[in-house]
Amino acid sequence: MAEQPGNQTPDTPDVDETELRGMKADELRARARELNVSGASDMRKEELVHAVATATQEGESGGVRTGPESSKSLKYSQEITSPDDDPERPGRSLVTTGHEVIRQWAEQRDAAPATVEGTEHDDHLGVLRFDFPGYGGEDLRHVEWDEWFATFDERGLNFIYQEERGDGSQSNFFRLENPGREDA
Repeated sequence: MAEQPGNQTPDTPDVDETELRGMKADELRARARELNVSGASDMRKEELVHAVATATQEGESGGVRTGPESSKSLKYSQEITSPDDDPERPGRSLVTTGHEVIRQWAEQRDAAPATVEGTEHDDHLGVLRFDFPGYGGEDLRHVEWDEWFATFDERGLNFIYQEERGDGSQSNFFRLENPGREDA
């Protein structure tokens, strides 16, 4: 049977499986570990392709990542999987890995995706941040959304945030957390 180009797994429309099949099995296993796929070390290549495609899509749609270093904040946060989801109450801590949720939150605050200058290593972005208008401080370099999200997913991060404060005013609070590492 000839290999079909593109995506053959249902419910993973944004994942290019041809690209995944071009990766070595060890690269796929590493990617599977980053996505918290269990049992990856025992999977064959085609199983890895399917598992990574599915886990990638889940990460893009909001599946919260958990691990040994998950914070209490994560435990008590309401999971948001879609830009259409609403907080249960003002001031509620929220958590997502959904790209559209994060992008919409930042754009509503005129915040641009950024990295902290000087924290890069090799060709990889350093510390991820948002540049909010009117706030100075760290030396931030604006980056493209695709690069910001690729780094966010590669590091297995969660986006913990608030839509609004307890008094109903807009909140800019956010935190990035890697539940698999103490030093995220």
